[in-house]
Amino acid sequence: MTIALAPGADPRAIQRILAGLGLWTRRLAGREGETLLEVLPHSARVPASTLREIPGIRDVFLPESPHPRLDTHPGVVRIGEVAIGAGHPPVLMAGPCAAENEDQVHRLAAAVARAGARVLRGGAFKPRTSPYAFAGHGRRALRWLAAAARENGLLLVTEVMDPGAVELAAEAADILQVGSRNMQNFPLLHAVGAAGRPVLLKRGMAATIDEWLQAAEHCLAHGAPAVLPCERGIRGWDRGTRNLLDLGAVALLAGERGLPVIVDPSHAAGRRDLVVPLARAALAAGASGLLVEVHDDPGAALSDGPQAIRPGELAAILRPPRVDLHPRPAGPARPARP
Repeated sequence: MTIALAPGADPRAIQRILAGLGLWTRRLAGREGETLLEVLPHSARVPASTLREIPGIRDVFLPESPHPRLDTHPGVVRIGEVAIGAGHPPVLMAGPCAAENEDQVHRLAAAVARAGARVLRGGAFKPRTSPYAFAGHGRRALRWLAAAARENGLLLVTEVMDPGAVELAAEAADILQVGSRNMQNFPLLHAVGAAGRPVLLKRGMAATIDEWLQAAEHCLAHGAPAVLPCERGIRGWDRGTRNLLDLGAVALLAGERGLPVIVDPSHAAGRRDLVVPLARAALAAGASGLLVEVHDDPGAALSDGPQAIRPGELAAILRPPRVDLHPRPAGPARPARP
């Protein structure tokens, strides 16, 4: 963004006003003595109409956006009776990492519905790092998931990996998920967009925020009615957790851009004891929903068992944490003075 000052305006005074709004600027030399201010990266987003009302500012010039459709994306996405976005309760999406068998899917769908979930998550096609790991039951699993979601009054979100499988997945699911490994698989993004379903777009494990936003633009440009950006952790150097959950990105997309951001604390943590606290932190940062892996026997799970929580732990995510603002001293209490 570039700001042109009116003749005679005091640049330093204008810069102080802009700094009060969270805009950091530097002076540029304009033509014929005109003074221009360039707004630096990491400044706050302030509408151009607001800036034009400041005395001493002649005009504001905005650069062409690389994602114009995303810039006008609705802050609230409605899918059936479920509203996802600011001003609405956070939406819980929960279920098994992979649909292992029909009984398991129906059992967990009923459990997550009782815990307050509105969306069943489950994988029919699983991208796995190892070629020898369980990769899902495919078409059969889609049937199990769709039936279990309907029986329990839930929406269904499931991942699609291949453009050729998009139509099949769209017949079963209400939301199509694009996984981290496929965030920049452009033929897949185009096919998913053309399916006419909302897209849950996971951030690539090494993607910048701008790359993530432009991937969302690919979906919207090819017909997707909405995109739900999903932060699932980016690759870090510390091995204490599976990934590094970027809550700054969540706050930025939710607060600055008004997007309905989903957070996947399961893949971010890689360990079940951190899922609930990370989920709560995500909601505090502005997330509109959570994508959580649930299994009733994590030790026997065919995929990502260490990060799956049990159904009984799911309801704790949406309960406010208890904070004792006046903890008692660790030692024995002293007798009161007479």
